Amino acid sequence: MKARNVLIKDYSDDEHWRDIQQQVGILGDSEETRQLLETIEQVAPTDISVLISGESGTGKELVAKAVHILSHRHDAPLITVNCGAIPEGILESELFGHEKGSFTGAAGQRKGYFELAHKGSIFLDEIGELPLSIQVKLLRVLEEREFMRVGGTSLQAVDVRFIAATNKDLQDQVRKGNFRQDLFYRLNAVHIRVPNLRERRQDITVLVKKFATDFCRSNHIEFQGFSERALHLLQDYAWPGNIRELRNLVEKVIVLERGSLVDETTLRKYIDTIDDFNQSLPVRLEKPKDELEREFLLRVLLEIKSEIAQLREFMLSAAPQRYTLGAWRAELPQEYNARGLFHDDQPPESVSDMEKEMIRSTLIKTDGNKRKAAKLLGLSERTLYRKIIKYGLRDDER
Repeated sequence: MKARNVLIKDYSDDEHWRDIQQQVGILGDSEETRQLLETIEQVAPTDISVLISGESGTGKELVAKAVHILSHRHDAPLITVNCGAIPEGILESELFGHEKGSFTGAAGQRKGYFELAHKGSIFLDEIGELPLSIQVKLLRVLEEREFMRVGGTSLQAVDVRFIAATNKDLQDQVRKGNFRQDLFYRLNAVHIRVPNLRERRQDITVLVKKFATDFCRSNHIEFQGFSERALHLLQDYAWPGNIRELRNLVEKVIVLERGSLVDETTLRKYIDTIDDFNQSLPVRLEKPKDELEREFLLRVLLEIKSEIAQLREFMLSAAPQRYTLGAWRAELPQEYNARGLFHDDQPPESVSDMEKEMIRSTLIKTDGNKRKAAKLLGLSERTLYRKIIKYGLRDDER
């Protein structure tokens, strides 16, 4: 397979899209997955170093394999090294090899991972776990393309493509002094961030069907599948363990349910036991920032709407009886005097006079209690105070 001239690819071509997915095994219909594959295809034909970041279980190793498969080195080996799984005491020997007699137990010469990856690619997984002493030697390999075996006296040239991965924030590790800044810059020539499963929920159905098909085929199990509501439930779950957790759950459900149809009720037996979402929180904190903001704003707006409706209902039920004036006429309707709102039989000459008399009369009825008067008049206390000052209603005049 030859390296592709990806700079002129038409990514709207669905056939090309499906072909790439089948080659590298990264499946999904979401825009996030499409962008990830486009980046891989752009970077793969070069020999530039690649740093892959992402949460645990997102498929960083699969991305590294994709970079290698689509490169011109695809016929040479891809050597994967889990930097966090090798004890520090033997890590240097594992990476660079050793000469006979270089330490106790070194019965012969042994090639390290870099020599085994010659002409191919080396994938350093969890590179943030490397001790500083090894980081210095790794930097030399990156810059000079040569190294020395443990106990050796001559330099060994090596031609490899560097791919590294981490679930840590390496820039933060640099600030803390746990990772060399110069090594970080050398590794981070191209940065590929693998989206977590919460950011690509659209892919969950595709992944579930793929995992179920592969597992049932390899274990000779007849499986009736997941119901639509069960698939929706899987899409709603937070997936802190990402794709690894999804695959494990699918396989566990198929085995324990003996291949029968898995509906929403059945699936909840497995989802509820691992869903640690705190219902006291307004939103799930593990969601992407933009999704968190949208959901939080939506909930706030719904709460405001509910509170406004309750307030309106309360005001309508508690408001004093209003008087209908009907069509405007210069003289004051007699029903106002009939209700005893004014202290004499002379109607006011203007609307302001009418308002002044209504306030005066109400204050008299409430023995000067402004809070009660404001409630009867349908005014706020602040508005009532302002009008009392406006009309010059002193206590001795009331």
